[in-house]
Amino acid sequence: MIAIDWTALLMGAAAGFVLSALFFVGLAFGMRQALRRESPVVLLTVSAVIRIAALLGVGWVVLGQGGTWAFLGYALAFLLTRIIATTFARIGLPARGAS
Repeated sequence: MIAIDWTALLMGAAAGFVLSALFFVGLAFGMRQALRRESPVVLLTVSAVIRIAALLGVGWVVLGQGGTWAFLGYALAFLLTRIIATTFARIGLPARGAS
């Protein structure tokens, strides 16, 4: 039987939820800013590079500090946060300030 390190898994998940929330808040902010511009490609590219680099960089630190179980928790937290974010986007909840 595989021994699961629950503490590392939960600590990785906590870091994953925080960074994933920041990732999707950054995505929403970047999209709003880009949609106001004539040429949004540069802004979207810079935003994506920063968000992906931060997500992978923190994931690398989580893996190095907490091990495989912490990284698994980190990845599962990102997946769960992504499912929640895309569900809210799909059902079309009105944005703050939208009429």
